[in-house]
Amino acid sequence: MVKKAYSVETKLVCIEMKKAGKSNEVIKETLGIKNDSQIYTWMTWYKKEELHRLHQPVGKQYTYGKGMWQLSEVEQLLEFKFWGTFLKIIIKH
Repeated sequence: MVKKAYSVETKLVCIEMKKAGKSNEVIKETLGIKNDSQIYTWMTWYKKEELHRLHQPVGKQYTYGKGMWQLSEVEQLLEFKFWGTFLKIIIKH
């Protein structure tokens, strides 16, 4: 069995769809997600404000001070603001 890698964009769209009240079945069908547990995991990270975890590769756990989180706090905020705007545009269309 091959693990499926989802892009950060897919994960963020999934979160926005769930926030908009879409069912897991609709989200899975629309985005090609295989399992409900993946949606629950991403939503848990969102609720805990751990969005940096969306960037971690398949099968890798977050290690403090490694990877994308090496960006300055300002750079991280700008990136999340960009993706938030991007998602709002996608959800509207």
